[in-house]
Amino acid sequence: MYPFTYSRATDVADAVRDKAGHDGSAYVGGGTNLIDLMKMNVEQPAHLVNVAKLPLAKIEDLPNGGLRLGATATNSDTAWNEQVKARYPLLNQAILAGASPQLRNAATNGGNLMQRTRCYYFYDLATPCNKREPGSGCSAIGGFNRIHAILGASEACIATHPSDMCVALAALAPTVRVSGPQGERSIAFEDFHRLPGDHPEFDNTLAEGELITSLDLPEKGFAKHFAYLKLRDRHSYAFALVSVAVGLEMDGDTITDARLALGGVAHKPWRDHSAEALLKGQHATAETFGRVAAHVVANAVGQGSNDFKIELARRAIVRALKQAAEGKQEAGDVYLGGQ
Repeated sequence: MYPFTYSRATDVADAVRDKAGHDGSAYVGGGTNLIDLMKMNVEQPAHLVNVAKLPLAKIEDLPNGGLRLGATATNSDTAWNEQVKARYPLLNQAILAGASPQLRNAATNGGNLMQRTRCYYFYDLATPCNKREPGSGCSAIGGFNRIHAILGASEACIATHPSDMCVALAALAPTVRVSGPQGERSIAFEDFHRLPGDHPEFDNTLAEGELITSLDLPEKGFAKHFAYLKLRDRHSYAFALVSVAVGLEMDGDTITDARLALGGVAHKPWRDHSAEALLKGQHATAETFGRVAAHVVANAVGQGSNDFKIELARRAIVRALKQAAEGKQEAGDVYLGGQ
């Protein structure tokens, strides 16, 4: 690990000022991803601004009926919050499917959005990686790419976003509130993360020096008809090969509103608006779910080792939609045992 300087911010303005005053600086909250990257010398910030103790840990009601999740609230505190459990159980399940209890106790909500890919080649300094060193190439293309993207990839990068929490958030569509040198602004969640395009080194749309202060959930939480399904190699402490977040509103057996997002398949949490449109007004049948699932993966492209993900995603979508429509919450975590 390279040497660096360190400071602890006392408020948001102090944090933003401190970061702006140090070239090559980074914010650190729980540090569950950044510190690993520093140990591997993948990231080498010259200065760290600790934001973990900023007064941003509250989870509180919003005037519009939504819920504000403070950026420094831990994943555990968020998952077990009574309001989250009752009104946004999809988020509760997704968070609890991720990492381990120890990591959830340290990881922050803001940090979860900022975590980086677990692509093997991104972490291996001996191999070319456009995300780590722009213009060097993508070793995953033509290499071992079992965990890599099947949707939204580019010739520059086929890495995937690793978060479980963010897949549920993609379905719930919150607003990300940030503060930076130019003041405060709000970003729609689906606009926060980026597809790789020609610049996979950029994971999100934050401007230089901006700090996440909260996630503002809308009132609609799909508390009755929802599902989070995670397919992974190990029963615990493993990232998703494919995950599916579903939220439905039902009138009898007719779907009146729908949200559908996938994880483990793209550079960002993958919400499919066109699939949601296909669900609305339809009866909750196996035929409907199969048609929608086929639509979602119609443009999926495998890279060899990850070809199996296309069929895995199709089946996972059907299963998650069925579970959500029935309103019966089963175990949403499936252990594949390796392939």
